Amino acid sequence: MNYTKYRPYPTMNMPNRKWPNAVITKAPIWCSVDLRDGNQSLEIPMSLDEKMEFFNFLVKTGFKEIEIGFPAASDTEFEFARKLIDENLIPDDVVVQVLTQSRPEIIKKTFRALKGAKKAIVHLYNSTSTLQRDVVFGNSMEQTTELAVEGAKLLISEAEKIPETDFFFQYSPESFTGTEMDYAVDICNAVIDVIKPTAQKKLIINLPSTVEMATANVYADQIEYQCEKLKNRENLIISLHAHNDRGTAVAATELAIMAGADRVEGTLFGNGERTGNTDIMAVAMNIFSQGIDPELDFSDIDSAVEIYQRTTRLEVHPRHPYAGALVYTAFSGSHQDAIRKGMEKMKEHPDRWEVPYLAIDPKDVGRSYDPIVRINSQSGKGGVAFVLEQSYGLFLPRAFQQDFSLVITKLSDSSHKDIAPSAIKDVFFDNYVDGRSPISIEKYKEVNTGEGDEVAIEAEITYYGEPITVCGNGNGIIDAFTHALEKHFKVKLEINDYREHSMEYGTKARAISYVQISDCNGKIGFGAGTSSNIIKSSLRAIVSAVNKIIE
Repeated sequence: MNYTKYRPYPTMNMPNRKWPNAVITKAPIWCSVDLRDGNQSLEIPMSLDEKMEFFNFLVKTGFKEIEIGFPAASDTEFEFARKLIDENLIPDDVVVQVLTQSRPEIIKKTFRALKGAKKAIVHLYNSTSTLQRDVVFGNSMEQTTELAVEGAKLLISEAEKIPETDFFFQYSPESFTGTEMDYAVDICNAVIDVIKPTAQKKLIINLPSTVEMATANVYADQIEYQCEKLKNRENLIISLHAHNDRGTAVAATELAIMAGADRVEGTLFGNGERTGNTDIMAVAMNIFSQGIDPELDFSDIDSAVEIYQRTTRLEVHPRHPYAGALVYTAFSGSHQDAIRKGMEKMKEHPDRWEVPYLAIDPKDVGRSYDPIVRINSQSGKGGVAFVLEQSYGLFLPRAFQQDFSLVITKLSDSSHKDIAPSAIKDVFFDNYVDGRSPISIEKYKEVNTGEGDEVAIEAEITYYGEPITVCGNGNGIIDAFTHALEKHFKVKLEINDYREHSMEYGTKARAISYVQISDCNGKIGFGAGTSSNIIKSSLRAIVSAVNKIIE
């Protein structure tokens, strides 16, 4: 890796920059370029029907500006524009945008593609970077500026030929971030002088990071510099179009909004050339997570994943922000415990989302809480408890959680995979609930001793299948049954913990009891019992726990 052939990107000398103290307070204007920039980067471009389906999805999501293609580039692109217009498929509140190079024949064909549209944005571009001017085109600054100016003049003359369409114009100095900043100001101002934007008909100046070359803060500096230097700023819409070559397009876009930009171009999931464009979903959802209306609706985020994967033939990474299959899932025990406690605390303030490790409520994007915690060998008692609570309404005492988590960890270790909630429930019941070996309780009767609160029990049990009758006294039926078992099996038992609650899982069993019992040697048994009768569930829990001690 020969790092010596690379040169550091120059920074901006802006000691009085304002953007670091700015905050984003509202959503920018959004423009999807999925159907142009995104589509042109696919190994297999979308068919006409797929583009139509994707267009409708973008409209449903809330995009009011959609770049539909480069009509002069191919018959498919031209045909798509005509289909939208001829079949009146563009909603009145949506403006389609098309791209054109600053070349006369391409501009003219672009306007032919738009004839009959109610509204449209014509996006003019030419490359302005030092490298492109020197290596690709061999043009001077003056020649490059003349190309942009002549293209802008042709936009106006062609638009005048179609007075029934309300045209808006956009200019992009392509490879803006590789352009000398003062020259970028000059060429944009030259276009502004031609277009003469007004408050009613603003000009979009799109400043693309066509190839991401520097840290995100440098892009923000460049945008602030342009906002300060461009003519007629009040009648301009400053637009961003960041690529992700350094992996920081989202950050660059957010900082550039803070620096004064009004508009963002991007694609769903960051599709685009090389490493892609700004992920417009991530930017919108980041704004949403700060309590600001993003003005885009991703409340059914899985539908966005589905249409994207099907039409682009690309995959959404499971760790993709907000939409990935695993982004609301914790495997780590400490994370699971924190999430569980946060979800419980949310009951006190349901109007304010504050759950550790979860930036937003999964339900806001159409996800359930079921996969928040997935159990494997790295999980702890909190995660196991969360699954049982959320999925089956089973609330294990803390020590019980710890004992059961060891069972699940061992199972996950041996199977080398995570354990599904249904399997966790089954393992819990198999190991702890209504245990019948070696002891099983068949029936019992309570006897009033006449000694105050003391009760006596006579219970019929089996021990390894052999019927036995045990009797005992105590200050309640549970205490009496425990003493009966102590007397018969000649052990000393102590109930360390006892809990019970109604069950949300199942239709017949309506109550569950949990018990923790220890003997004189410190051996501990955990057991649970279920029944529609709370006394029966308690006695079954004791039997289940004692079976752990004497087995």
